[in-house]
Amino acid sequence: MAVEVSYIIITPYSLQKSRTGGIIARLMSRTDLEFVGAQMLSFTPEMAERYAESLRESAAPVSAQSADLLANYVLENFPPREDGRRERALLLLFRGEDACRKLAEVTGRLSPHAVRDLQAGETLRDTYADWVEDKDDPGIVRYFEPAVLTPQSVKETKDKLAMFAEFCEASENLIDNCVGSSPEDERTLVIIKPDNWRHPSSRPGNIIDMLSRTGLRIVGCKVHRMSVSDALEFYGQVKEALHGKLAEKIGEKAKVLLEKEFNITLPEEAAAKLVEAVGYPFADDQFSQLIEFMSGKRPELCKTQEELDRQNMEAKCLILIYEGPDAVQKIRTVLGPTDPSKAPGGTVRRDFGSDVMVNTAHASDSQESFQRETRIIRITQNSLAARIREYLAE
Repeated sequence: MAVEVSYIIITPYSLQKSRTGGIIARLMSRTDLEFVGAQMLSFTPEMAERYAESLRESAAPVSAQSADLLANYVLENFPPREDGRRERALLLLFRGEDACRKLAEVTGRLSPHAVRDLQAGETLRDTYADWVEDKDDPGIVRYFEPAVLTPQSVKETKDKLAMFAEFCEASENLIDNCVGSSPEDERTLVIIKPDNWRHPSSRPGNIIDMLSRTGLRIVGCKVHRMSVSDALEFYGQVKEALHGKLAEKIGEKAKVLLEKEFNITLPEEAAAKLVEAVGYPFADDQFSQLIEFMSGKRPELCKTQEELDRQNMEAKCLILIYEGPDAVQKIRTVLGPTDPSKAPGGTVRRDFGSDVMVNTAHASDSQESFQRETRIIRITQNSLAARIREYLAE
């Protein structure tokens, strides 16, 4: 079966109601598709009209009413509000065999009269969408919220992906002046780390769902693959910290083990030599493991600058930018301490982290760190349009 690329759009209302995590959890756990791209979009009136018209054009005669509802919904809910505040819609890109059909099935029925597939389980629209008809005249829909939008055929998918690639390339990757924002708001960076993407699961979505407790809004999003150079710059400060935290302890532990193994008492100056001979190399190895975890390769194995700079294909992250009052502290509180074993119950790292290195997510600890980290991961750039164009070229 052919490999396809298809998409899901999370509507402004679903984002506003903090349903992003639940939707992503369902998509990741109920399909075997690879999550390859994400971008937060702010539709212009022109783009909303273009997308709405494409929905009408792609509808079969039997689904004309649904297409009309979707088109009108987009026109009413996607453009900026009258005061200029911008709405957010999140575009998610998936790749795999029969991707279009699989996403359509997980998305589910559009009206209460559609046939429910009992073997498919609960769909996104069963959970998050609403379709309220007039009691006296069921032909009149009083309230409609589709929760997500996704194409129904391969042809429709390709037509709309070409349109979105063009719009994404012309769009900023961070949404300013969005609905709910304030001049006093902070922004902070969250990285959902590679251990969450090793196999399809609800973990990434569950983490986002936990972060939604903060009441902050997501204003930027992208799938990112760190190069070794990126990881070395991002975590450069950690190397010295590991020397300080680990080297002396490992040197002392090595002294105790040697004394026990050979039944001797070593002089105190031996501990300092063991710190140099064992402690620092151990700390450096831990640092290399961290770089490999984030970038897919140990730095000492890179022989050229090209290898250091090459975007890895072994590990990916999801970058999220949150905005709102006291954003840095709110996110770090829900995330929990770096060491998952010391994190309070109900925090992200307590529930999903393994150890100090594999602790499931990263968050900026200050506005200065936010500025430095977003520069390293190139937050103003997004590869989603490039992924779309690669697929269409195939």
